[in-house]
Amino acid sequence: MTESYVKKLSAILLDAITDKDPLVREQVCGALCALGEAQPEEALSACEEYLWQHEKVFPARGHRLAGELAHPYRTMILRAMETVVSGHISELRKDKARAIILLASSEMTRAKELVCDWQQAASNVLVAVGKRFISQVMEELLSKFQPGALPHYFVVQTLASLAASNVFGMVPFLTSILSTMLPMLGMAKHDTMRVAFCCVLQHFSESTLEYLANLDQAPDPTVRKDTFATDIFSAYDILFNHWLPSREAKLRLAVVEALGPMSHLLPSEKLEEQLPKLLPGVLALYKKHAETFHVSKSLGQILEAAVTVGSRTLEAQLDSLLAALHAQICVPVESSSPLVVSNQKEVLRCFTVLASCAPDRLLAFLLPKLDTNNERTRVGTLQVVRHVINSAASQMEVKKPFILSSMRLPLLDTNSKVKRAVVQVISAMAHHGYLEQPGGEAMVEYIVQQCALPPEMEPWKLGPDSEDLATDSVRAISISTLYLVSTTVDRMSDPALPRCCRQTTALPPGPLALPAQVPHTRALHGGADPALQEPGAPGPEEAGGGGRCLPRPVRQQRDPPFALRHNHETSASRGSRGAWWPLECLELPPVLRQTVSSNPYLGDGRGAAALRLLNVLHHSIHPSLGQRWATTIPLLLEHLDGCTEETLSQKEWEEKLLAFLRDTLAAASDNTWTCQLSLEMCRQLSCYDAEPQEKNFLYKCIGTTLGAASSKDMVRKQLQELLETARHQEETEREGLACCFGICAISHLDDVLAQLENFMRSDVFRKSTGIFNIFKDRSENEVEKLKSTVILCYGHVAAQAPRELVLAKVESDILRNIFQYFSTKVLGIKVETKDPALKLCLIQSVCMASQAICSSAQASSFHFSRKAELVAQMMSLYLDTMHTLEEVLTSLLRRNMTPQGLQTMVEALVPFHNLGVLIGLFSPRCADLWPATRQEAVSCVYALLYLHLGYEGFSRDYRDDAIERLLTLKEGLAHPDPAILFHTCHSIAQIIAKRLPPEQLISLLLTMFEGLGDPDKNCSRAATVMINCLLKERGNMLLEKVPEIVSVLRSKLQETREEYVLQAARHSVYLLASQHCAAVVSSLLGSPLPFDSHTCILWRALAVEPGLTTQVLGLLLEKMSRDVPFKETRAFLLSSSPGRVATLLPLAATCALYEVMSVLASGPAVLELYPQLFTALLLRVGCTVGVVLPRTLQAKERRSAGSAPAPRSLEPCSSAVDALQAVLLRGGNEEVVQRMELEGGWRLLGTSAGHEEGVARLASAMAKFAGPRLPLVMKELVCTQSSAYEIQRVTSTGFLAELLSSSVADDLLLLEPLLHNLAARQKDPCASVRRLVLRGLANIASGSPDKVRAHGPQLLTAVIGGLDDRDDPHSLVALEAMVGLARLLDLAEPQDLRPLLLHVAIRIRPFFDSEKMELRSASIRLFGHLNKACHGGCADTFLEQVVGGLVPLLLHLRDPQAPVTSVSLQRARVGQARLTQGGSPDVPQACRFALRMSGPNLKCEQLAAALQQHLQDGRGLHFGEFLNCTCKLLMHHFPDLLGRLVSTSLFYFKSSWEDVRAAAPMLTGFLVLHVEAEHRPQVDLEQLTTALQLLLKDPAPLVRMKAAETLGRLVKFA
Repeated sequence: MTESYVKKLSAILLDAITDKDPLVREQVCGALCALGEAQPEEALSACEEYLWQHEKVFPARGHRLAGELAHPYRTMILRAMETVVSGHISELRKDKARAIILLASSEMTRAKELVCDWQQAASNVLVAVGKRFISQVMEELLSKFQPGALPHYFVVQTLASLAASNVFGMVPFLTSILSTMLPMLGMAKHDTMRVAFCCVLQHFSESTLEYLANLDQAPDPTVRKDTFATDIFSAYDILFNHWLPSREAKLRLAVVEALGPMSHLLPSEKLEEQLPKLLPGVLALYKKHAETFHVSKSLGQILEAAVTVGSRTLEAQLDSLLAALHAQICVPVESSSPLVVSNQKEVLRCFTVLASCAPDRLLAFLLPKLDTNNERTRVGTLQVVRHVINSAASQMEVKKPFILSSMRLPLLDTNSKVKRAVVQVISAMAHHGYLEQPGGEAMVEYIVQQCALPPEMEPWKLGPDSEDLATDSVRAISISTLYLVSTTVDRMSDPALPRCCRQTTALPPGPLALPAQVPHTRALHGGADPALQEPGAPGPEEAGGGGRCLPRPVRQQRDPPFALRHNHETSASRGSRGAWWPLECLELPPVLRQTVSSNPYLGDGRGAAALRLLNVLHHSIHPSLGQRWATTIPLLLEHLDGCTEETLSQKEWEEKLLAFLRDTLAAASDNTWTCQLSLEMCRQLSCYDAEPQEKNFLYKCIGTTLGAASSKDMVRKQLQELLETARHQEETEREGLACCFGICAISHLDDVLAQLENFMRSDVFRKSTGIFNIFKDRSENEVEKLKSTVILCYGHVAAQAPRELVLAKVESDILRNIFQYFSTKVLGIKVETKDPALKLCLIQSVCMASQAICSSAQASSFHFSRKAELVAQMMSLYLDTMHTLEEVLTSLLRRNMTPQGLQTMVEALVPFHNLGVLIGLFSPRCADLWPATRQEAVSCVYALLYLHLGYEGFSRDYRDDAIERLLTLKEGLAHPDPAILFHTCHSIAQIIAKRLPPEQLISLLLTMFEGLGDPDKNCSRAATVMINCLLKERGNMLLEKVPEIVSVLRSKLQETREEYVLQAARHSVYLLASQHCAAVVSSLLGSPLPFDSHTCILWRALAVEPGLTTQVLGLLLEKMSRDVPFKETRAFLLSSSPGRVATLLPLAATCALYEVMSVLASGPAVLELYPQLFTALLLRVGCTVGVVLPRTLQAKERRSAGSAPAPRSLEPCSSAVDALQAVLLRGGNEEVVQRMELEGGWRLLGTSAGHEEGVARLASAMAKFAGPRLPLVMKELVCTQSSAYEIQRVTSTGFLAELLSSSVADDLLLLEPLLHNLAARQKDPCASVRRLVLRGLANIASGSPDKVRAHGPQLLTAVIGGLDDRDDPHSLVALEAMVGLARLLDLAEPQDLRPLLLHVAIRIRPFFDSEKMELRSASIRLFGHLNKACHGGCADTFLEQVVGGLVPLLLHLRDPQAPVTSVSLQRARVGQARLTQGGSPDVPQACRFALRMSGPNLKCEQLAAALQQHLQDGRGLHFGEFLNCTCKLLMHHFPDLLGRLVSTSLFYFKSSWEDVRAAAPMLTGFLVLHVEAEHRPQVDLEQLTTALQLLLKDPAPLVRMKAAETLGRLVKFA
């Protein structure tokens, strides 16, 4: 029985070996191996018989006949046999081994042609058997390895493999094998066979060498190398003399691979004799093969053999060897070709061998190559030099000076590849003590120079065929090398840092050098050390620097002799032996100019790099800066890190840098050092001519530094040089120089003023002002620019100098000179300038001087004697401007000398039409800045009103009391107090309102609206006062004009940003609404959507007074409900896809509600209408979910998104959500809004899938934070339960249902009304409403758990009834019923529950395998709750349900998590995830819960504990391991369930889910694996085997794999 069943299983698996999927074939092979693990000989026998039965071989793609098997499948079987043999070689009987050897030999040699995979697999079986039965294998192989006939290719290959795998077993056979094989070499005519012989000779030689190297472990320690010498030499003769010259490349490579190890076995004299031919022969192969790795490897072995025997003939071959090897090393390496890389390694290995025996000859050959200009030659040579320095250190020790001197020319090479190679050589030198030798300093200096290379070529500018490397890569590798050498070479005396400093200061100053300096600065920064700072000063790590980059020697040298000297001690330092920093290292400005650069992100972040370097080198710059910079520099770095090049504020950054400079100068408090710094800055000015922005900033730095200097002579001298060398034609430079003088004047006002006056009197200024040069344009232009600079300097001096000092100088020294040089007298004639730049400089300087005077504390007592002169000068400029305007207008009039032309000209200045317009023009002038104008304006209004009376028929001497009062108001207009002035304007407006005819009112208002933009702010303010006065007095007459007025108000708001205009407009619309509320609301609702910011301002103006606000809100609610919320498009009616378009009036009313309620003052009105507002807007949200804007508004939204966006989105649902939020905020429910925001409720509320969940979260938040509002809100919502709109019923039901999840419902006595209301909706035609009703009933479990028992029968009956809802095609009501029932079970009375458990378990069982994931999850989770309810008293009838559910629960742990596409299912998923209290619609998670709850009912503590341990939520699950453990416990404690469990799992062999279908045979296999053999009768093996055999034909490869795996486990029943 056992033998037949194992064979049956094997046969089934072997038949499946032809599966089309390679992974399945691998699993079948694994199953065969599993059978072999249990019964190796039976499995091997089955494979052996199968192969003999299918002896014929057919092509893999041909049609298979009986008894035929393609070689790929035979290969798989042989591989399985090899695995079984390898694992059980010690258990294999000799006769079985012989049978396997015969089979494998037959398989290997059956086909004369080569079928590599198949024959190699058979060969591997022989090799596996040969590890123990070497004699039997050799007997079989030697039977096919007979003298006089060529053996099969794989016979030879197997011999080679055996030699590699069983060295000690094969070497004793080599003598006989070689004696038989040597004659065959001459018989081999085909290159393939020759290759095989070469391979076997190679492995024989390698095995022999290994055998000889381990004689102490060998079975025959008497074996010697000369035992094989003769045979090996004979073979060598054939290979080298006959086969190596072959034209076949593969054969030549095979020969040369064999010659390498064979050379070690040749007799010494024969090797010496053959070397003159052997080496040239091998070298010649370099020219014949593109891939030369095997040639180089063999050459290295031959050279090692020659050196080992002390060959004398090798010296004669050195030149050719070196030339050939050097040519190989010069071949460019391609990283994509691993053989090329390996070849270079082997070539370098050859150089190592030659370096050990002939170092002088090697260097004599290599070092002259460094003098060539060929890139490849030089790079290759440098690679060899680096390698021999590392690998032949002892031989190269005495050659160090010679090698160092030969590097002279490579150091001058500019090629990037050569530079990289040189840097690598220097790195090797550093690690072997070369840099301490004479000439080593040049090596360090070279690396430092490369660190400072500029980026000459951008990476994207390199051509595709370019062999040059980007300079950046040389720079990067140099910096890395410098860091590596500094941190790892202990013997190095650290000459790197002074070289860094020399190189940094050697770079030419200026912005073009900055990109090169930044990486160099970083290298220098990496080499500096906290030891160079003052004791106790923070290290660079604390200051954001890179202390980790510091060299090891400097870290260790903490003694004062190595500390950097301050520049006062420069001369002493240079003579000091310990202070090795050169003078140029101490020059601060080349580094500082990077720091103070106004563009810190340029040059790869030069600003941050320079700041970090300054922080590290602070002690070398000045000993007093350490503590201060340790605080200030990190703040600057932090500011840079927090910004980007786009977000950095230029002005703020410059101010920070100037503050840093001032702080540094104050901390140093060293005049000599400060003067030296200012001189260095001035020296660099000319380098920034191409960078005006940076030059401007450098001027500011110079001014700051000069201000800190105490040497007045030096300050004057520097200022004089700045004035003489500045480029006055450049506006930016003039501005920068003026800033410099202004900043310097803070500390040196007298010196600055004196120097400016001296400069003005100097020859350089006067030489172009003589009579003979007055007509020279170029000289005159230069003079004007000089004047511009000087005048601007005076302005900045006035603005920056101390206020207490500037007052005394402003007239005598500043303004006097400004005016003197603005106007020049030539021969007593005043010559006015025509240069606009000079005029602008004058205006700027006068403004700055005036502001300085006004801001002074003594301004009130200051007597400004030049005030008249200053005003006269400014008026002169003003009159010049007006004169020019007059000339322009005159020229316009001359083009059309007619009355129409005059009218056109006048209208361009002052339009006039009728009385209202004229009064509207004149009346705002009553507040003009000039008192005379005010008086004239009142007179005009006075005359116009009497003129109107005359037209009305009144006599000319008639006097109206109201109009006459205008004359008395003139006195108020003369008062300077603005309050009195505008009160007078209000009185004037009252008089106008009384006497103006009604028909003129609107034209008056419109004209005054135009006056809101008057440039005279007083007149504009007067217009606002008068408009609102007119609206208040006569607004009741403007009903028909309300739309026009509202429109004008909106347009005016768009034209102005003045706050007083905005306030007046808000008051205007409020006044109108107070008299015509409905008209104003309708007019504003007619504004274009989306409302712009100005319309929003007008809406908010309606919320300032509670009574008006209540009226407005009521009107808007009525407008919102007047029209349908949406219209269904034709597409919606014809298909199921949404096609609802929002109607405009409700949308506008919704937006308006938001704007009104966004005002804080609307709170009382909102509270009054709170229930109506909340309910209406909540239902509005529901009605607009998924509703789109009309196409016209969609296009408008897209256009506005590309330009200035609207204040808020116009999307219908979002607008309603915003308005609802506003209701809550104004109603005092901020916590509700915050909670919804925190939980994502607002986002859910506006989506189709999440709307119900959003409503639920809103209800929950209201219950928690706004409980007192709920009774009235509920009353409003109940009235909407019969709404015609289904979505409104869904929204209101969802809200009411969620209220039951809070205890507030019971506290406010709302529980019974809510239950009654929800029960009434159980028959609603909408399935969503019925579903939400069930959810609400179940919510009592959360809100009022103590009430569940009181209403238990009613609740359970209603919820269980939902399981049988027949009108829901998607079973979503049933889903809600299952979720709700799971929540109620723990709270219901046991006597109410027990009669229902079995019924519910049976009713939900079909849902376990539902196509819908949500139903599977809910039913399984409910099953878990049913089990939980039975803990401690599980009836036998229910225990049957528990046992019956085990297999489905275990298999559904592999349930696929399919994406949800249906909106309804999305809602169900969201709702279920919330209602399951941390659970989710995740089937595997539900199975975990159900299995944990089922465990105690199975009455097995170990199984329950295992389920608890493996299936905890949140813990990863290795399904195979868990299933194995569970099945083990089941079969240990419940072996009688085997048959039932297996039969149930057989049902899932046909599951529609691939993963479940694959898990079913896994479960079966583990059950079989762990059950005792005596329980086998419970299983119908025939049925099970047949089912698994069918699964082997399943379309899913995974299923076929698991079926094959299980078949392998059925060996347990064999």
